Amino acid sequence: MTTLNYDYFYDWVHLNLNIRLDAYKEKQLNRRIQTVMRQAGANTLEEYSSLIHGDEGVKKQFLDYITINVTEFFRNKDLFEKFEELLLNDLSKKFNEIKIWSAACSIGAEPYSLAMIINRHSLPLKRKIIATDIDETILAKAKTGIYKENELKNVSLLDRTTFFKEDNKRFVLDEKIKGMVEFKKHDLVLDSFEQNLHVIVCRNVTIYFKNEVKEDIYQRMSDSLVKGGLLFTGATETIYQPEQYGLKKVSSFIYEKVL
Repeated sequence: MTTLNYDYFYDWVHLNLNIRLDAYKEKQLNRRIQTVMRQAGANTLEEYSSLIHGDEGVKKQFLDYITINVTEFFRNKDLFEKFEELLLNDLSKKFNEIKIWSAACSIGAEPYSLAMIINRHSLPLKRKIIATDIDETILAKAKTGIYKENELKNVSLLDRTTFFKEDNKRFVLDEKIKGMVEFKKHDLVLDSFEQNLHVIVCRNVTIYFKNEVKEDIYQRMSDSLVKGGLLFTGATETIYQPEQYGLKKVSSFIYEKVL
């Protein structure tokens, strides 16, 4: 069996695609690389890098497969309900306007969920919700605001009726909700973070990073929040010592900036 040269491939991807694969947990990432490499018909990572370089379709398939894009509206609905409660009863009373960043936003379900909450309660939003992801293909999908029914399984009947229009088994998001979100390409590992934020929602992505990378991301997110701001993480992403980042736990997977 051919030994795969991951060191070469990690360096090549960083140099040519500006993605740091060494930030991710190695075993699961390498399994994904092997799978997508075989699908492309390559036997070695040197062959595969040449295919990525020369074929936009292969490049797109690689980026789509390596970046994790599993999401849905109001994912973990009970957590979202608690977050909505904190947003309404705590945060909106502290600040005249709320600046929100949805990091690793994937197909847009998360920032659009936030936009629906903001719209529903007429909360004062400071500029548009900033929604970022590393994958430009997935950002293009997010901007369309078109979804399958299973992606709306946690959306209430009232919200579905108010904010979506059904069109041939697809659900098209209302333009006013789409207009509340600004999508940008962003790399959590390499790029700088927005500042003076009141809310950061970053869910179900740091689990794929090595511990030292994850710790750096949490510290930089804390630094980006104003005092009293909230960080909302995924349901498998407990921060065990939030105080080391100047945070305190206020609910399951929700943390307040205190320092």
